[in-house]
Amino acid sequence: MTKNVYILYISLSGNTHNFVQRLTNHLKEQGIIVHSLNVKDNFNFRKLEHPFITILPAFLDGGNGRQNGCHEILSPILSHWLGYADNYHRCYGIIGSGNRNFNRQFALTAKQYARRFKFPYLTDFELRGSEQDVQRIANLIVEKSTEAE
Repeated sequence: MTKNVYILYISLSGNTHNFVQRLTNHLKEQGIIVHSLNVKDNFNFRKLEHPFITILPAFLDGGNGRQNGCHEILSPILSHWLGYADNYHRCYGIIGSGNRNFNRQFALTAKQYARRFKFPYLTDFELRGSEQDVQRIANLIVEKSTEAE
């Protein structure tokens, strides 16, 4: 039986999209079909029928991630997708990304989503991710998607 994996993500600068493409190719080599949805500028909200993973880069309002710079900017449409028809109930985890130069703000938005929607924060990668990140996260997604079935 063919395995399917579902990914909900947002990519604004292209880094996350590049990562999802490479992840898709890696999983395809394993015979796994990836269905991904980039919600950037996609306001056609609908109920997501299958368990899915979410990938979210950090876009925050400056500051240091403690006293300030904790507020999401540019990507709240993903929150609307998760909230629509309680889609977040079908999300089995979130993966964060960002730039480690921003210290505490690195992947902070994904950590905030995990707390807000009460699904697990699984892991993170920097910028476009390395080939090791692709392999590591592909294995994690296969494991978690199997548990969610």
